[in-house]
Amino acid sequence: MRSSHFRFNKQERSGIFFLLLLVALLQGVYFFVKSKPFGDSPKFNEDVLALAKLDSLRNVVLSDSLRLLPFNPNYISDYKGYVLGLSTDELDRLFTFRKQGKYVNSAEDFQEVTQISDSLLEAISPYFKFPEWRQRETIKLSEPFVQKDKKVVAPKDLNLATKEELMRVNGIGEKLSDRIINFRDKLGGFLVNEQLYDVYGLDPDVVKRALALFQVLHQPNITKININTASIQELSALLYINRDLAREIVAHREVNGAFSTLDDLRNVKTFPKERIDRIKLYLTL
Repeated sequence: MRSSHFRFNKQERSGIFFLLLLVALLQGVYFFVKSKPFGDSPKFNEDVLALAKLDSLRNVVLSDSLRLLPFNPNYISDYKGYVLGLSTDELDRLFTFRKQGKYVNSAEDFQEVTQISDSLLEAISPYFKFPEWRQRETIKLSEPFVQKDKKVVAPKDLNLATKEELMRVNGIGEKLSDRIINFRDKLGGFLVNEQLYDVYGLDPDVVKRALALFQVLHQPNITKININTASIQELSALLYINRDLAREIVAHREVNGAFSTLDDLRNVKTFPKERIDRIKLYLTL
């Protein structure tokens, strides 16, 4: 009987066993290493940290790009406009305006031409720098009309001012003049000069220039609202009081009784105390 060529002695069998064991261990290590990135592995955490560092660097770059120096807004380039946050439409309006040989001489002029938002104007206008001769010209235009004998012309009635007359004030364009007249119509007419400050988007400096030319000379006749008997609907008809505030005023009155003075409105939780003097003009007890 012939001996088999595939018969192994004890030493050979031991060697084969250890070889198979080693292969099995290597496969186990490979499977463990390969599957570990899908769990909570250090490699995954390092990627998160790397992304956080990239975000931090990007924020630094962006913040550096917004560190502005004073500049003349008449000469904004496409890139400068992009950095400032202007849209392409807003930039195109400025470029079209400049091609006509015209210049913006104030922050208000810039907003009128570009139609940028109030928030963006507030952010970038502190960096506007106009030539000195432009500033002198702006100051000159903002002064009241003066006759040849240097006597100041008496201001006109703010409640009778037309759109064209309002646009003669530096800083008031077509849009703001329409807004002033619309606000005046909703009020039924201005009762005091200070109400001009309540017009949305009207800069305080522009209001001062406007009040140098226009004053409330004749107050309109209004029917005051009795704060102790008015309904929610009647109160909310007043421009300064919305429906939510009217509801709170009535609720406060029902719980605490009639108001003794108009100043008691300050006790209403959400009442705009800074405007009480305006609102009191339209109320009575």
